Amino acid sequence: MREYLFMALIAAAVTYLLVPLVRRFAIRIGAAPEIRDRDVHTTPTPRLGGLAMYGGLVVGLLVAGNLTNTGDAMAAYDGDPILALIVAGGLIAVTGFLDDWWGMDPFIKLAGQIAAAGILVYYGLRLTYIPLPKNWGGSTSLDYNLSTIITILVVVVAINAVNFVDGLDGLASGIVCIAAMATWAYSIYLSHNISGDRITTAAAISAVLIGACLGFLPHNFHPAKIFMGDTGAMLIGLVLAASLVTVMPVEPSVIEGINRFGVLLPLLVPAAVLVLPLIDLITAVVRRTSYGMSPFAPDRGHLHHRLMDIGHSHRQSVLIMYAWAFLFAFGIFAMSVATVPVLAFPVVIVLALVVLVLMALPRWRGRGGAHASRDKPSSDDDDGPPTGPMPPVRPQAGPMLLPDSEHDRRMPPPGPPQDRMSGDPNAVVPLYPGRS
Repeated sequence: MREYLFMALIAAAVTYLLVPLVRRFAIRIGAAPEIRDRDVHTTPTPRLGGLAMYGGLVVGLLVAGNLTNTGDAMAAYDGDPILALIVAGGLIAVTGFLDDWWGMDPFIKLAGQIAAAGILVYYGLRLTYIPLPKNWGGSTSLDYNLSTIITILVVVVAINAVNFVDGLDGLASGIVCIAAMATWAYSIYLSHNISGDRITTAAAISAVLIGACLGFLPHNFHPAKIFMGDTGAMLIGLVLAASLVTVMPVEPSVIEGINRFGVLLPLLVPAAVLVLPLIDLITAVVRRTSYGMSPFAPDRGHLHHRLMDIGHSHRQSVLIMYAWAFLFAFGIFAMSVATVPVLAFPVVIVLALVVLVLMALPRWRGRGGAHASRDKPSSDDDDGPPTGPMPPVRPQAGPMLLPDSEHDRRMPPPGPPQDRMSGDPNAVVPLYPGRS
């Protein structure tokens, strides 16, 4: 356990120390773009924070590989997880760097994600079976080709799910950190029940990922000094997917009966730790395609945008998303480890209802959410730059549709109509008729 703590601290320290250097580099090369319509921040902020996270991950992985117990566990793994993550992470970091700096076609970026996932498979990080109960047909072993396709699909989906949820200061890094903690706990629990050992490859990868996220959060929590950008979001999505993939290849017969959900647990835990990003990803794709847009087209309909639109501050929205991620990830894990008494389900339901109440409080209190909150200043607003809440973007029906402010400015003022023209050619027409 001390080795996990040590590698996490190393990754956190390296990431934390590299962020100021990366920030200065991002400002120097101009990687601090102008504010976009969907952004919630109001001042240009440098991106490329993922480069610092990549540095922390590389150092953390190299340290893990040289520790006594963790090094032996990673060397015994059927593949080379350290080299796989360094090479695949490097490719995804370069792809994200180019996208953050110059912009990149979504399909070119998707090709980079597929290539990075392929590198993981090449070095042995792949799914070998799909765990299912016996009454569902039993677990299915995967041949190499099918294993490759499914592994790449899982990795690409995880990368994009994390990338889609990266919309508020500290949101993606915090959610991925919580997900990595749940994966770390689950992999240790599984290994301890199978072999009595608590040192696993999946736990080591998760510990390094936790350290990188915690090292970046002080610079990224609201008000953020730097964003991780696509460089960081895709990187931590890749590493999280790799940790989940390394957990899965366990002989199904071995884990029968060691937990409440049997062989389904390797499917339930990854789904639980990624449930929030996956919900955001699925709803975004459905929303955009239903309007005839590309699934990769940006908009302001994500979950975090909706939380701010109903009146939550920037920090409150992030903390609510943290609560949901923690509830899903550790709820499934705790119920699988325990015997799940009947009283556990009402407790989980009550916790979920509490989070829902917290989400709706601004709307009930302000009788209109964000629109009412703009009428009077809030005493508990966030420190730093005003990054929210923001009103929803109004759909434009055509080129002649004006924003409300322009429309109001061009409408005549209230009052009785008066003729602007008179018989006197030297008459002065008042600017605002009716206000004499």
